[in-house]
Amino acid sequence: MSTVTLAGTGTLTRLALRRDRLMTPLWALVTGGMVASGASSLEGLYDTAAARAEVAASMTANSSMRALYGPVFDDSVGGLVAWRFGTFAAVLAAVASLIVVVRHTREEEETGRQEMLSAGAVGRRAPLTAALLAALAVNTAVALIVTAGLAGQGTAGALALGLAIGGTGMVFATTAALAAQLTESARLAKGLTAAALGLAFALRAAGDSGTADGSSLLTWLSPVGWAENVRAFAGERWWVLLLTAGAILIQTAAAYALTARRDVGASFLATRPGPAEGRLGSAGALAWRLQRGALLGWSLGFLLGGLVFGGMVEGAADLVGDNEQAREIFERMGGQSALTDAFLATMVSLFGMIAALFAVGSVLRAHGEETSGRAEPLLANALGRLRWAAGHLVIAFGGSALILLLAGLGLTLSYGRDPAPILGAALAQLPAVWTLAGLAVLLWGAAPKAATAAWGVAGLCLALGWIGPALDLPQAALNLSPFTHLPKLPGPEPTWPPILLLTTVAMTLTTTGLARLRRRDLLT
Repeated sequence: MSTVTLAGTGTLTRLALRRDRLMTPLWALVTGGMVASGASSLEGLYDTAAARAEVAASMTANSSMRALYGPVFDDSVGGLVAWRFGTFAAVLAAVASLIVVVRHTREEEETGRQEMLSAGAVGRRAPLTAALLAALAVNTAVALIVTAGLAGQGTAGALALGLAIGGTGMVFATTAALAAQLTESARLAKGLTAAALGLAFALRAAGDSGTADGSSLLTWLSPVGWAENVRAFAGERWWVLLLTAGAILIQTAAAYALTARRDVGASFLATRPGPAEGRLGSAGALAWRLQRGALLGWSLGFLLGGLVFGGMVEGAADLVGDNEQAREIFERMGGQSALTDAFLATMVSLFGMIAALFAVGSVLRAHGEETSGRAEPLLANALGRLRWAAGHLVIAFGGSALILLLAGLGLTLSYGRDPAPILGAALAQLPAVWTLAGLAVLLWGAAPKAATAAWGVAGLCLALGWIGPALDLPQAALNLSPFTHLPKLPGPEPTWPPILLLTTVAMTLTTTGLARLRRRDLLT
């Protein structure tokens, strides 16, 4: 690779790091800190070797828990940390990586900024190289935090876990780099990479549910499974990291080869031309056309997720039966003394927190239409801003209700229980989901340049809800998430005041954001 094709890489890398100076350090601290702090939490929860051996044996023997977290390879504190937090941290690192790479490659081309930069002394491969270096910086920071935080449990194990998590992030960074060459839109590039990540997680879950030692072929087909099979703190398999390194090199080479064979803004998967005459008669129809693919993908994912988790309910109840420590974890996450209801409440709450990501993304799609300049020609005609925004908000708020209902339906079909309590529990998540969507509307309307901060808030709520109980975080920290205040259903009769209060907050945030949108200038 000649130096000419890499000209300007250093400048673009500094620009990327500067633009991400808030998001990526925070993401690295949350991801790495979550793993590093897990040692003290699990050590306090299982304070004797016998207790750790018991929970390791019971978790590994249960297919439901193996599907969620993988098998426990060692009953030391470090081994339990690698089991409980390793997979989730690897997924978080992958998500951060795909966002960073797509943001500094395809998104730059889609907005036209890359064409302006390329008019200067910038090599053809410099933007892609800078994006990958920015992703490398994030994953290196995560690996260093994990290694330093767990060094007291064993230096070799800490280093292996850090490299496994950071390496998984880089695998999907290069996957995103490849997707950015194939597609014309940043949204599709993110969607393809996220689908690859979801498939990798599903393969690992399916493989681990069938075997207790991580030896399934399905597990070995998944980069997330490779991270697990490094076996940090359990006789480290350093050679597994060669699979990760090989995938990174192959995907990077493919991305470089493709970027050298296309023009800026072009792609290898061209968008089909539209009809000669327009067929959309309203702003709502246009919003539906723009977002129907995403809604369909989320709907299928939630239905399949409900079917998978519904099949785990009985196994989870059998697992926790005589284990008071595990019972405490489930009760903190699910909030009920009945273990079956606690597990269902935990899964429904998880679906709710993930549905908030859909709602926020759907709101910010309208923000993207504005910043790209596509909204301005529409609003120059006899179309009011509120009617234009309403089309996207109907999908954001109504679509989140739909996907939660499908998740509840999947749980019901797989578990075989009366559907009313589970569907009601799924719908009870909506006030918190709509609160985060309302916050996105407020940021879009009042501070459009900071609108993407809604992603950070939604991610923080997901981390607090899924990892916070296991880390035994103080209640004041957990209360930062609106999901904490919802009744934990299915279970006793719901408490209506929190539901009504959060619904009111969501309505207030949304109406305030729309009022500000109506009065401010459009971004151009």
